[in-house]
Amino acid sequence: MMKDTGMAQFTENRWLVEHLRDLRDVMAPAALRANTLRLAGLADDYIPVATAIGEVFIAYNTTGVSAVMRTATAEDFEAAFAVRFGRRVVPADERPERLLRILRAWLAGDNRAHVAVDLRGLSEFERAVLLKAREIPCGQVRPYGWVAREIGRPQAVRAVGTALARNPIPLILPCHRVTRSDGHIGAYSMGGLEAKITLLKHEQVPIEQIEDLATQKLRYYGSDSTHIYCYPTCYHAQRVATAHRVTFRSELEASAAGYRPCKVCRPPLASDQPSQRGA
Repeated sequence: MMKDTGMAQFTENRWLVEHLRDLRDVMAPAALRANTLRLAGLADDYIPVATAIGEVFIAYNTTGVSAVMRTATAEDFEAAFAVRFGRRVVPADERPERLLRILRAWLAGDNRAHVAVDLRGLSEFERAVLLKAREIPCGQVRPYGWVAREIGRPQAVRAVGTALARNPIPLILPCHRVTRSDGHIGAYSMGGLEAKITLLKHEQVPIEQIEDLATQKLRYYGSDSTHIYCYPTCYHAQRVATAHRVTFRSELEASAAGYRPCKVCRPPLASDQPSQRGA
């Protein structure tokens, strides 16, 4: 009986080994590899999304949106993502409907929509800059100096510009709403000036007005009835009737005229004047 049992076990083991050998050239399904990479945090999903400047590719993971890029093809996006982030990005198996609803709301100008983001790999300063840019309401712009002052680094205007230029998630973290400190629209990392103007016009920013003020070196609008001065695109500034609107070249000029800064758009005080250097 013991001999028969041993022989049966031997036969079964031999059969198993022979069949395992038959599997030596079998590759794991691509979907299995992609899912394993996702679970290990070594790959993100991506989807194409239509925007005001055309189709972009948006990558995301369990933390949030990790990248937004404009590339000619999906393959180009995958390659650019791998170079920048050091991990793979794979097409989503299915459309993430909840994320898409939030994205559409945000891109349509809903300032209440909150898109979770993945900013791993960025410095504390870079994260502070990009998250502050997200606070600029749709339809408004702020200069580099405003961002620098708001994050407690008033002298770091040029560094702010550099951080914005390296923004991995444009549109979601809207660096297109940040202008040069002289008031002109300035450059944009995802498509240049033309794309930036397209986005701002889509958000109803009065581009011609902004550029005209910058050319005249006028920085602020004030109301002669409230004696408050604002950035020109501030909601309160845009509500001031032309007959009651005054302009100022600097916060020093506004302060000397007896005006105080708006508590909503938060332009600088006269004492903050040194922070307006740079970019």
